[in-house]
Order: sequence, then C-alpha cells, then structure tokens
Amino acid sequence: MNLQKKNFQSFTPFATRRQFLKTFASGVAGAAMTGALARPGYTESSDTIKIALVGCGGRGTGAAAQALNTKGTKMLCAMADVFDYRLNASHKTLSAKYDVSVDVPADRRFIGFDAYKKAIDTVGKGGVVLLATPPAFRPLHVEYAVSKGVHVFMEKSFAVDGPGVRRILRAGEEAKRKNLKVAGGLMSRHYKPLEEAVQKIHDGCIGEVISEWAYRMLGPVRYQPRKKAVTEMAYQISNYCCFTWLNGSFLLDGLIHNLDVACWCKNAWPVSCQGMGGRQVRDLPDQLFDHHAAEYTFADGTRMLGQSRNIAKCWDFWGVTVHGTKGSAVLGEGQKEPHLYKGYNATPENQVWEYTGAACDHYQYEHDLLFDAIRNDKPCNEAERCAKATLVGIMGRMACESGQLITWDAAMNSQAELAPGIENFTMDTTPPVVPDAKGNYPVAMPGLTPPA
Repeated sequence: MNLQKKNFQSFTPFATRRQFLKTFASGVAGAAMTGALARPGYTESSDTIKIALVGCGGRGTGAAAQALNTKGTKMLCAMADVFDYRLNASHKTLSAKYDVSVDVPADRRFIGFDAYKKAIDTVGKGGVVLLATPPAFRPLHVEYAVSKGVHVFMEKSFAVDGPGVRRILRAGEEAKRKNLKVAGGLMSRHYKPLEEAVQKIHDGCIGEVISEWAYRMLGPVRYQPRKKAVTEMAYQISNYCCFTWLNGSFLLDGLIHNLDVACWCKNAWPVSCQGMGGRQVRDLPDQLFDHHAAEYTFADGTRMLGQSRNIAKCWDFWGVTVHGTKGSAVLGEGQKEPHLYKGYNATPENQVWEYTGAACDHYQYEHDLLFDAIRNDKPCNEAERCAKATLVGIMGRMACESGQLITWDAAMNSQAELAPGIENFTMDTTPPVVPDAKGNYPVAMPGLTPPA
C-alpha cells in the first residue's frame, strides 16, 4: 500500500504573523493614502472573472492560487477574514506569485464577521467567491453569495449540523434556478486515478460491494496557545479544528473525504449509524475527541466503518478499503495510487488494476472545471452531493457523541443547532461553548450527551 501521512491542521505562529503585520501595515497605509489602488499593467476586460476570497488561511490561500491558475482572464479583487494578520499574509503570498492577477488594495481587504458580505458585494453578479472559513459559517456565506448572483467554490466541510445541511441544500436549489455554478472542495471526486478506479468498481471489477472501511488515522491535531489579549471567540476561531460548533468534529471535518469516497464506491448513502468515541489521551483546552469509530448501515444491510484517530505513536493510515464479492480495492484520499485486487489480500500478485493515465492535480482540476463551467455555461452544481456527504459525517458525530443509533432522517431533520444566532456573531460575542473555572471545555459523554 502507498500510505501518505499528513498533519490535519497546522498554524503559522503568532510571532511570525505579528512581525509581518508590523512591517506590512505601513506599506498598506501608504498605498491607500497615495491612491495606489490598482496593479500596474492591469486592464479589466469583458471576459475577466472577478474573484473574492473569504477565509484567508492556508486552505483559502491555496484555493485562490488554484483559481488564479485557471485558463482565461481573472482577477482577485477582494479578500475577507476576521483576522487582519491572516488576510495580510495571504495577500502578500498571492501578490508575490500572481502579481498582475491580484488587485486588492487596502480598501478591498475587509475584516470582521460581516466582511464576507463586502467581499461578495465587491465582485458582484457573475463573480466568484471562494469560501474557506470554518465550516460553521459555510451555510450563511453560501446563502448570501447565491442571493447576490455570485458563483461559489466552497471548501469542505459544508455545515456542522442538520439545519446547516438543509440551508446548503436550499441554497443549491436556488443556485440552479439562477444558473449559478457551485463547486465543493471534495476534490477526490475529481482525481482522475480515483475516478477511474470507482468506475471499475461500478462496472463490477470486484463484484458487488459488501463492506467498506474509511480511515483517517494520524497524529495529534495542533492548536494555537491562548494569547492574553484575544477574546474567547478569537481563541476558538484560531483553533476551529478543536471546537465542535466550528468544525463539526474531527470525524466530520477530517474524515469527510473518505466517507464520501466510500459512499461513492457503494453508490449509496447510509440509512443509519451507531458508534463510539472519546478523549483518551488529549489534554489540551478544547473539545476534541481523539478517536472515533462510526459503523454505518446501508439500505441493503451492508456496512461501512468510519474510523478516525489523532493520537501520536499509533498506527497511521489514510485511505479506504473496499471489499466486494469477487475482490477488493485500496483507494481514497491519502492513496495517490489506487489499486484493485482479486480476493482480499492486497498484495502485488493479486493486483488486477492500477491507473496508467496522466498525472492529475485534483486540487487544481476542481477549479479548472468550475471556471470552465462559468465561462462556457456548463452544468456545475455540487451542493446536494456535498451536503449529503456532510450529513454522513454529522450522523457519525451524533452517534459517537451520544452512543445512540442515529438514522439518516433523524440527522437530516434535526432542529439542534451547534451555533444558534451565528448570523449575529462578533469577536466579542460569547461563543456557544465556554470553559469552566479550571479552563476545561464541555466534552461529549456517550450515554449522557443527547444527540445534537
């Protein structure tokens, strides 16, 4: 097997960003005062696609780079984040590499919880917004973009609870009515080797799929230590991977790719889930479970296990194993070279298929498809599939946190919101969860915590 190891989340140290902000702020201010608002050599043409970036961390910056690498004339003309240091660092990176395709002067760099509106309004109807904030905010931002006639690229995950999934579904339907394009960051769906492998499975190469295992077994999720000057909201957003209301749990936000791949191989969505999980080793001030095991059942009775772990010095594997009536497959996110086998021993002598086509950068290809669809008015709306893949992760979280059997319908129709009133949040708002007197946050307890 070809195993890939990768940290789920990394953060640039505060000190580095502070040093950058200190030196960069004076340059920004000077440019604003002298009216140097446009990039030299840039002339907007009628076929220029305007781009806004909302959420300027590492993934957002990467998405912007991929959008700027697509064919045709395009211009990044607005950016938004709740942290100025993050936005400025992203702007510096993108400006250095894509000089003439980045025109984001100081007055189009928006900071705050309502900054997404200003960035989306800047590109206007027919523009594109890249949404890469923590998943809790995704439904809100997608809804606004669609209401303004703006095409959407939304990074995973796409919601953290049932109400959020329903909002994405409704926004996707509205996008269809408006002929807006919506692409989702489940890039494995556009990985050529994996596309071909899944097609082989659908064609019967390993027989009927009877069981699946989706894994993301990696080291600890890191976090930024608390800084005295920041609010509780700022601390939690800086560590969004560690708070359930923001990322929906590691099982959802970390495992979503391979849960989606497994459902793709099965060509079905599960009808129920039961599971377990907990916080055995992790002792950092957050809510993160450090292990999950969610067992899903499909309508035909076959099962899929979703397993995640973020504990050091343990067996690591990132991928999907599929068993069929005639053979097996090892593929999925984390497996650059998918393989199909006769029987169930994944050994070279049993291999019956491997990819022999051209190399594929699926991060780039998903943007190529989106921008091509915009320019040539091709179908592109992944909202429903992305929402349903998200619900699979939400079912798993609900089952593992509560210890209860959770059905698809119960998760979809749940009225429980992890972040009620998120539309009105500011950096001074008290977050949905707060620490106790000892600095500990509430952690779900199976058997005691109700499904939510």
